[in-house]
Amino acid sequence: MNITVLLDDVLLAFLAILPVVNPFSKPPIFLSITEGWTVEERRSEAFKASLYAFIILFVSLVAGGFILKFFAISLPALQIAGGLLIARTAFQMLNPQKEHHQTQAEEHDAKQREDISFVPLAMPLLSGPGSMAVMINLGTEVTFWAEWLIFAAAAAAVCVISYFVLAGSVAFSKFLGVNGMNALSKLMGFLLLALAVQFILNGASTTFIHILSSVKSGA
Repeated sequence: MNITVLLDDVLLAFLAILPVVNPFSKPPIFLSITEGWTVEERRSEAFKASLYAFIILFVSLVAGGFILKFFAISLPALQIAGGLLIARTAFQMLNPQKEHHQTQAEEHDAKQREDISFVPLAMPLLSGPGSMAVMINLGTEVTFWAEWLIFAAAAAAVCVISYFVLAGSVAFSKFLGVNGMNALSKLMGFLLLALAVQFILNGASTTFIHILSSVKSGA
């Protein structure tokens, strides 16, 4: 297999993964759920989220099919679970808890525990059911060892782009005041809830179609 073919395969895999991960749609959501954070904290979360996303995509590539079969988990179930995770975050954004006085120690402890890099940033926003399904499908098409590297390299490239997109999104916060951030948070919460419902509907509709076809074939 020559270098040209390898590069073509990397590009094709990259173009298959990038639209599904779609990091360019995440900055408004990222800004909303990290409201009040410092630039360093946001960059740190962006780095961890991108790293976790790559790990999830890589595991999906090399072991996704086996894991789903081993635990008898279907892709529709994965979609519904992802939708529920997104819905939880959306409700928190739409209905923030009332602020109450905290000591400096309590505020520091709360900030230390607060980590949104894995859920919801890495999963399911960056590496959700759609991107995991793409990686699982790519894994089923591997015919020689070099393809593992090709698909992993494509996923890594997408995650690097995701980091720079999220880390660069902090610049937008300079143009938004407190009211702007509140309005953005409410809007993104509503859109996240709609996205969650769509994930759940996709999983439920696929399950329904499968059940219906099974009934017809058994009739």
